[in-house]
Formats: sequence, C-alpha cells, structure tokens
Amino acid sequence: MVSGLHSHANSAQCDSEGKVSVVYVIDDDESMRYALSGLLRSTGLHVETFASSREFLAFPKYDAPSCLILDVRLRGESGLTIQEEAAKTDLRLPILFITAHGDIEMSVKAMKAGAVDFFSKPFRDQDMLDAVAHALNRDSARLAAEESIALLRSSYDSLTPREREVMGFVVAGLMNKQIASAMHLSEITVKIHRGQMMKKLASRSVADLVRKAEALGVDAHYSR
Repeated sequence: MVSGLHSHANSAQCDSEGKVSVVYVIDDDESMRYALSGLLRSTGLHVETFASSREFLAFPKYDAPSCLILDVRLRGESGLTIQEEAAKTDLRLPILFITAHGDIEMSVKAMKAGAVDFFSKPFRDQDMLDAVAHALNRDSARLAAEESIALLRSSYDSLTPREREVMGFVVAGLMNKQIASAMHLSEITVKIHRGQMMKKLASRSVADLVRKAEALGVDAHYSR
C-alpha cells in the first residue's frame, strides 16, 4: 500500500490527518476517464484512472480514504465480476457503478453486493460529486474504525495473562472479592491487576470495558 497523500491545499478534500482522498476510475472509454478525472480533480481530489481491472488490481493502493468508480460493462469483462473479485481480496472500497447500458437487474445485483450508487450515462456532474463525497466519507469512517480497533488490539496484547483473566471476570460483572476467590489471590492483588488492566485499555468504567471487550471478541468470565 502506498503511503497516504498529503496536501496543504485548501480546496483538497482531506481526512483528519490531512490525507487527500483518492478516487479510482475504471472505464475502457478514454473520453469518459478524461471527463471524470477533470471533474473530480477540480474539487481537489487525487484521481487514478484505468482502462481495465487488471491495471487497477496491479496498482498499489493509497493509504487514504478512497472509492472506486466502475463501468459495469468493460471490454471483455464485467464490472460486477470485478466487484466480486475486490470483495474476495478484501479490497473494501465503496463502489459507484456507471453504465450506458444499465438495467434494473444489473442495478439490483450491484447494490446487493455493496455498491453505494449506480449511474446511467449521461449523469449530472453534481450528482456524481455528491455520491463520491458520500462514498469517501463512508470509507474515512471505516479506516478510522479499523485504526481504532487496531490500537485497542495492541493495548489488549500488552496485558499480562493475569490481567486478561481479571478482565474476563470484571466484564462478567464480578466484584474484586469474588474475583480474588475465583483466582485464589488476595483482594489487594486483584485490585492491582485490575487497575493496571483498566489503565492499559484506557477504560474509565466497567461499561466502557465491556464495550471494548465486545469489540475485541473477548469472552466474559474468563479469557486468555
């Protein structure tokens, strides 16, 4: 993955870290690629265009909020198939389909498979810009959530076996005295482990700890 693009331009659409959002375009019509590129660049977006899915899949993706504008009918291949391949490779970019040959069945398949929008050519520039903005906001939220869970996982991994065990009991709602009895430890020792565990996970309440345990998939009562 290519490191995120950074920009100080006021017109550029950036995330909270200042990374310029990226729009990938796959269309075998050169004039359409040129038109979309010009439209999107005019709003400060970074744009990468491709004539085929092969070119797109081989291109290293930027570490920044992104979306894909995909022609549903490409020379020798289907955009719907590309959508399926992207899902298989865990490439979770929001996809906006465009086509000059759209039909209801195709639109339904695309939307059911996760597409965020479907445009028939010709389309209004503002409609496309609005849809792209929505898709980029959605991807930005996804990236933020993934970063948050990664940080939480790192904090959880820093817990000692004892702290993880205490966490399981705390999440189950046990009091320090009950945890001490279950673990055959003194209540003071449990308090120390509990305090360190809460500090490492930056949890100020049991309710917050429970939410984080659910996000991590940590079972209540006991965990390793």
